[in-house]
Amino acid sequence: LPLVEKDSEIMDIAKKPKTHVVKVGNVLIGGGNPVVIQSMTNTPTADVDATAHQIVNLSKAGAELVRITVNDESAAKAVTAIIQKLKDAGCETPLIGDFHFNGHTLLSKYPQCAKHLAKYRINPGNIGKGRKKDDNFAQFIKVALDNNKPVRIGVNSGSLDESILNDLKNHNKKQKHPKKDADILGEAMVHSALQSSQYARKLGLPPNKIILSVKMSHLPDMVNAYARLAEKCSYPLHLGLTEAGGNLQGIVASSAALGILLHQGIGDTIRVSLTPDKETPRSQEVLVCQLLLQSLGLRYFSCKIISCPGCGRTDTAYFNRLAEQIKKHITRKMPQWKQKYPGVEKLTIAIMGCVVNGPGESRHADIGISLPGANEKLSAPVYADGKKLTVIKNQDIKKAFIQILEDYLHQRFQNS
Repeated sequence: LPLVEKDSEIMDIAKKPKTHVVKVGNVLIGGGNPVVIQSMTNTPTADVDATAHQIVNLSKAGAELVRITVNDESAAKAVTAIIQKLKDAGCETPLIGDFHFNGHTLLSKYPQCAKHLAKYRINPGNIGKGRKKDDNFAQFIKVALDNNKPVRIGVNSGSLDESILNDLKNHNKKQKHPKKDADILGEAMVHSALQSSQYARKLGLPPNKIILSVKMSHLPDMVNAYARLAEKCSYPLHLGLTEAGGNLQGIVASSAALGILLHQGIGDTIRVSLTPDKETPRSQEVLVCQLLLQSLGLRYFSCKIISCPGCGRTDTAYFNRLAEQIKKHITRKMPQWKQKYPGVEKLTIAIMGCVVNGPGESRHADIGISLPGANEKLSAPVYADGKKLTVIKNQDIKKAFIQILEDYLHQRFQNS
């Protein structure tokens, strides 16, 4: 296996090693390309209309790859119809087929399914056991070769090949200083991914058709497993904290895990897996990925808005209302701005609530406003490019600042 050399110290993002480049449809993964955002449908794949509708929504939200489960014959048969629905809707987002247990059979029996999917995902922990496992895996890889498709070998802690784990545990027991079970589990995950990739290579799958993942639900173990894997190979890695939970729990846990790895230069494509609820759209997974990548400075999707949390010095009701109104305007105008002002998504806009940090943060931003605090005069200085631009007095602050912001963007990007 090709090795990636690294310093023992924590790696800076700029030192990210080059992995192989894997092309999935029209999307490039690895090799220093931008980190790619994925999501996955939760509709029954056989329900063509519902699945296609959700894929379109995920794509509009910013998902660059979408995965669908292909778990039975009805799902495999539906793939072609789903692709046609997407074409009719003008959606070109590549589809990934997620296979467990019977992927080798479904892909062989339904060649149109194999043809239309842009990538296949195989779990080496549930493709079979012993000789049967090797034969099923080989059949799966053969279909990928015949269709010139990349494969993600996705290892999960909940479905890890028990023979690999037991072998490592038995070996560990004989050591003078045995390792903890968590470390052995991580080693088994990495071993499974590398062993499977070696076998895929032996079967003829080139390195630029392989992506690996070692998903776990326990954050520290997951981070350690990916760090081990990154040290041992130069395949692109798909990052994800599996079974992260829903809402705030899932967002925080996934952001922490992925943020640690991405900051060390590890990871080429990501998914934040959130348990759904009735109030939250599936596309929240995509939004969390975008905010995470932007917070790390890896990609930019919308203007960064700096706003203070408010305190006793703040006219809380007034500040909250005004800040929210300005943020909504920025969000609403962003699609139009991105078309009219390329690069606008890299700007920082400050909306601050009083004179303590307001002027300073506004100066540091590209453009910012420092609102009056509680019991302060209705006066709001506006700063642009580090200098005081004007002071809004005795007028509608929201309306005045929005006009100043629009004028600033026009002037800045017209001259750039």
